[in-house]
Amino acid sequence: MSTANLTTASPVSDSPASESHALGDNEVNPMASVSERLQAETTAVRLKIHWPSVRKTLSSDQTRQAAGTFDADTKSVSASKKLLDTNHPAFRAATAVRKQAADHWKANTLPYTEPGMRLIKRVDVPTFDVFMTSVRAELNEAVEQLELHFDELIDQARERLGDLFDPADYDMNLHRLFGIEWDYPSCNPPEYLLQVSPQLYYSECSRVQRRFDEAVKLAEQAFADELEQLVTHLGERLRGDGDGSPKVFRDSAVTNLAEFLDRFQRLNIRSDDQLDRLVADARRIVGGVVPQHLREQSELRQRVATELSRVEASLEGWMTERPRRSILRRSR
Repeated sequence: MSTANLTTASPVSDSPASESHALGDNEVNPMASVSERLQAETTAVRLKIHWPSVRKTLSSDQTRQAAGTFDADTKSVSASKKLLDTNHPAFRAATAVRKQAADHWKANTLPYTEPGMRLIKRVDVPTFDVFMTSVRAELNEAVEQLELHFDELIDQARERLGDLFDPADYDMNLHRLFGIEWDYPSCNPPEYLLQVSPQLYYSECSRVQRRFDEAVKLAEQAFADELEQLVTHLGERLRGDGDGSPKVFRDSAVTNLAEFLDRFQRLNIRSDDQLDRLVADARRIVGGVVPQHLREQSELRQRVATELSRVEASLEGWMTERPRRSILRRSR
C-alpha cells in the first residue's frame, strides 16, 4: 500500500535568540516586550503523524477507460480508487487516536509563523511528552487490532473494486505505515554562526524576533476568532427565532465556550488588555451556568443572550481595528 506521510507538525521556537544572558534559563525580564516574553516562555513542538494512503490514482489506461464511459476527454478526467473501508470499526479506532493526538497538540499550543510548527509553553513540555507517549502506545494497540482484521478488509476491497483490485497496493506491515512522532526543534540561528559571521548571526536573531512579533498577532487573532465563533453560536441559540421561540441547543454550545475560556487562561500571552477583558466578560456571563437551566429559565436565557450580544459587538469592534496580518514565512 502506498504510504502518505500525514504531517501534523508544529515547530515552536526553542531557545530565545535575543534573550539577555544575564537572566537564568527560566527567568524572564519583566521589561521585555510581549514577543520577547513569548520567545522566552515557549519552545517549538512539531507533531508528525504517519498514515497510509487509502486512495490511489488510477493508471493512465484505467483513467482512459473511465473517461470513455462518459465520452469525456481523458485530460479532463481524474479518477482514484478507495483501497480500504475507512468506516470499519478497527480503522475508525485508529483514526480516533490520530484525532486525539492532533487535537491535543492544537489545544495546548499557540500558532507560529512557520508551516507545521506551533509554540508550547516550556513548563508544559513534560506533560505534553507524557501524553503523546501514551497516545502513541494507544495507536500501536489500535494498529495491532487492525492487523487482525486486515485480511478481511482486503477481501472486501477485492470484492468492491473488481478489476481495479491490485494486491500490490497493500503493505501487510501496518506498523511501518502508522506512527506518531514529535520533536522540539529550535527556531533560533545556530550558535556557531556567531563565530563565523556575527553580522549574519544578529541579522538572523532579528528575523527570529520578527517572527515572534507576528506570532503574538497570530495568537491574538486565533483567540479572537474562536471566541467570536463560540459566543455568536451560543447567542444565536439563546436568542431564538424571529418569533421569540428559543432554538434547540446542545450542552456543547455552553461547554465548548467554557473549555475555550479555560484554555485561554492557560495559554494567554497577556498581550492585549481589551481582549483579556472581553474573555473575562464572557467568563463572568457563563460562569456556573448550567445548560439545562438555560432551557428552563427564560429570564436567565434572555439575560445571558443580551450580555453575550454586548461581548460579540465589542469583539467585532476589536477585530475591525486589527486587520488580519499576512503570515511571515521562512525564506527558502
